[in-house]
Amino acid sequence: MNELHGAGVALITPFNADGSVDFETLAQLIDFQIAAGINYLVSLGTTGEVATLSKEERKRVWEFTSKQVNARVPLVAGIGGNNTLEVVAQIQEFNVPGYCAILSVSPYYSKPTQEGIYQHYKAIATASPLPIILYNVPGRTGTSISPETTIRLAKEFANIVGTKEASGNFAQFNKILRDKPADFLLISGDDPIIVPMMAIGAVGVISVIGNAYPAEVANITALCAANKYQEASAIQASLLDLIDLCFVEANPCGVKYILQEKGLGNDNLRLPLTPISPNTQQAIQEAMKSL
Repeated sequence: MNELHGAGVALITPFNADGSVDFETLAQLIDFQIAAGINYLVSLGTTGEVATLSKEERKRVWEFTSKQVNARVPLVAGIGGNNTLEVVAQIQEFNVPGYCAILSVSPYYSKPTQEGIYQHYKAIATASPLPIILYNVPGRTGTSISPETTIRLAKEFANIVGTKEASGNFAQFNKILRDKPADFLLISGDDPIIVPMMAIGAVGVISVIGNAYPAEVANITALCAANKYQEASAIQASLLDLIDLCFVEANPCGVKYILQEKGLGNDNLRLPLTPISPNTQQAIQEAMKSL
């Protein structure tokens, strides 16, 4: 899927002061991303606070995002969970036009075995009308999708087309790259290591910091694709302090504050997430001065 090469951004979900979805700011954010050269967008991944949106709100956000994008860039929908039957039902019911794939996080909290993870994705792949991207983020889920399970799924299901890897495990990345089908995509899920991951064979990133700095992230992936890793590394290095600060008090709290500082919405969140502390705010303000 060439449309999933390069820079993808996991969009935040802006909220109004009353907690409702701020669609006006979402429209501005989408246009900002596309104008900056982002290759594709992910609607309602972890960064989109999907866990705190109702079923009805999710559908409205997916529909609004598709309408606002208007086929200017590819779209990916985040649909995942730890109840396999419920995830399958959500995917079967998903009928929003304009989306090219589904990003599905591995089951969290219940800590399934590798066989359980395999069976979970088998059920999803069998039911899904759209291609599936695995999402391995053991820091959030408590369990890692092993490279062997990733390859097993990639080889057995043609509609499992890639994996977003946020494990930070380069031994795992190398095993996936060694054994994967030729057209299976390895996508970075970690902003600090876009360049080294692309240097060994990843096709791009699904970024958090790209919400606020889309042109920079797009440039990083484009330079890597052109084998200009030193230039890409310089841009990535300029963002490292901000990237770290985005995760000091949980994602997307930090990046929402950065966007607020840039005049794109506010830092409203839904509980249990809360705004970042004054100390982190000050650190972000200082880091932003160098960009």
